[in-house]
Amino acid sequence: MLAQYTKEFKYNLKLATPVILGMLGHTLVAFVDNIMVGQLGTAELAAVSLGNSFMFIAMSLGIGFSTAITPLVAEADGENNFEKGKSSFKHGLFLCTILAIALVGAVFLARPLMYAMKQPTEVVDLAMPYLTLVAVSLLPLIIFQAFKHFSDGLSLTRYPMYATFLANIINIVLNYMFIFGKFGAPAMGVVGAAIGTLVSRGVMLIYLWFLLYSKEQSRAFVTHIKLFTLSKKMLSKVFNLGFPSALQMFFEVAIFTAAIWLSGVLGKNPQAANQIALNLSSMTFMVAMGFGVAAMVRVGNQKGLKRFDALRRIAFSIFLLSTILAIIFAILFFIFHQSLPSLYLNYDNPIEALDNLEVATTAATLLLIAAVFQISDTIQVVTLGALRGMQDVKLPTVITFIAYWIVGFPVMYYLGLHTTYASAGIWIGLLAGLTVSGVLLSWRFHVLSKELIATT
Repeated sequence: MLAQYTKEFKYNLKLATPVILGMLGHTLVAFVDNIMVGQLGTAELAAVSLGNSFMFIAMSLGIGFSTAITPLVAEADGENNFEKGKSSFKHGLFLCTILAIALVGAVFLARPLMYAMKQPTEVVDLAMPYLTLVAVSLLPLIIFQAFKHFSDGLSLTRYPMYATFLANIINIVLNYMFIFGKFGAPAMGVVGAAIGTLVSRGVMLIYLWFLLYSKEQSRAFVTHIKLFTLSKKMLSKVFNLGFPSALQMFFEVAIFTAAIWLSGVLGKNPQAANQIALNLSSMTFMVAMGFGVAAMVRVGNQKGLKRFDALRRIAFSIFLLSTILAIIFAILFFIFHQSLPSLYLNYDNPIEALDNLEVATTAATLLLIAAVFQISDTIQVVTLGALRGMQDVKLPTVITFIAYWIVGFPVMYYLGLHTTYASAGIWIGLLAGLTVSGVLLSWRFHVLSKELIATT
């Protein structure tokens, strides 16, 4: 019986691996920024964390909305319907572009909130110019996500990966130049990291379009796009799928952002420790996200073919494989929880010695909790991908809200700010929310897939 699931592993890995590598590439941008900025001091690292907390919220809405494109294109691809696929992509691209412009404006307007959030003054002063530049990078990033999710829907998952790899190379070079003042460039510190992010995201979008244009399978989709010739019915369909998907991602990202803000209330060192643990756990989360996309594509294909037995079997094969990997990551976090934080800190700086020790100790504790929630986090995001592939988004949106904001946030707020658990209490709240989400979403998929099978 197990063989019916394991036989799908090879194709699941083939489809998911480029997505995972591409998503890890996005996380690597933050990883490189954090490591390089961390050499300047804990205040600079906390500033990047605070600035990115605003970006995470905006990005969650843009990226979450763009995921609507994947199941629609995958379903059309399963039906071999070019017109339907191109229409889905065009309307998704239009809405993502409008949303990107709105989000850039929203981040600019929200910047003064940093001064009202009881964050350390030195951190806010460093974060403000960083956020100004990084906010602009939302425009190419979210439009890139529209192209990426279209590409994923056609199972062309390698092209976004290639574009992300190029963006990372550019980001590393520009960071080195502008953070530290190398190759004749001025030393701009935190602002230098923002320059690298902005330029690399612009190049990433252009290169992905070029790759899709170069491929015969996708060329007709990405050329002659009459972006303002729109169908109200298709706009409504994409919006009704994209808006709940955006909310789902927003609810999850917002609770991690709340963890950053609550950590900032505790001080710059807890905030820096939170950033280290968050950055490391984000990289393993990208693996789960990759399998979530694979589930979305394969489930969407089977939905288009109306093969609901195969849909359920393929989804369970992805659940099994991703959970095995999550257990491996949990073990690695447990083994290396004390050594991993040292990657982010400069122990040769005697002025920062006590701060670095506190940050490293706190981050090590948080990584133990992160080790535990690897499994529940993986289950919830992969199951959510499968449900999106089935174009079931409304009830999962309610589930994610309940899990993160009715269960998770009160726990993290109370334990983090009103008990001696402090930073660990904040992450226990994250664990609670992710676990409830994983359980409820799994139940939803089980019920809905059984209902689809019963109708055939």
